[in-house]
This record gives sequence, structure tokens and C-alpha cells, in this order.
Amino acid sequence: MLKNILSVTGKPGLYKLLSGNKKMIIAESLIDGKKSPVHSHEKVISLADIAIYTDTKEVPLREVFAALLEKSEGKESLDSKVSSTDELKKHFATVLPDYDRDRVHNSDIKKIYAWYNLLIKNNITDFSEEKENEEVVSE
Repeated sequence: MLKNILSVTGKPGLYKLLSGNKKMIIAESLIDGKKSPVHSHEKVISLADIAIYTDTKEVPLREVFAALLEKSEGKESLDSKVSSTDELKKHFATVLPDYDRDRVHNSDIKKIYAWYNLLIKNNITDFSEEKENEEVVSE
């Protein structure tokens, strides 16, 4: 599921991939539901391709989201806009105790909480591993 959820540099929130070609994709904002083009010169990354550094390895973001989902009992977690950096770091340490404190920045932790809450608001809670040969499905 996270393969179709995108982060676009310079644009707020997350986007759901709807369709596309080599020059442009059409994505729907998870914040307001507006559809917009994302051109090939814009930096786009799928949440399925993001991992978090730990002291021993890199943990896929989907595993971090799954741990957050379990810890928050399927509900939204801390609000990154309201909670202090110390609160977020302390809570994140309970979710991923061995995260690399030197390479995972405060802004990364805030983004993880903001993205997680946005996914929960949009009823996207399937954080299981995706099969490599799954095709992108547009709704």
C-alpha cells in the first residue's frame, strides 16, 4: 500500500499515485483530496522506499508505521505540530528503541508522526510488506 503513497519535495503532506507516464504523474493530496500533476523534474519518493537508520540496520518505514499503529491502538499518535521535540523523541524511542540518534534528525521524527497521522486520517493502515511484482492500481 505504501508504494502508491508519495512524498513530493516542496509540497506539503502526502500524495496518492493515481496514474502517470515518463514525464508526469497525477497524484491526489491526502490533505485536501485535490488532484494535481507532478512533473518529472520534481523529486518524488514512495514511502515504501524510505527506511529509518538504527544502530545496526535500516528499518523500513512501513515497520515503523506498524509499530506506531500498534502503540497507538490504531488511532492517531502525537501531533507533530503541538508536541514538543523532546516529547516526540521520547515517544519515538519507545516505538523504535535503537534508532540512530545521530542520523535520524528531529525533523525526520516530526515528519514520521505527521505522515503517520495523515495516513490514519485517510484510513490507510495496511503497513504489510508489498510483493515486488505488484502492479500500481489506480482507483
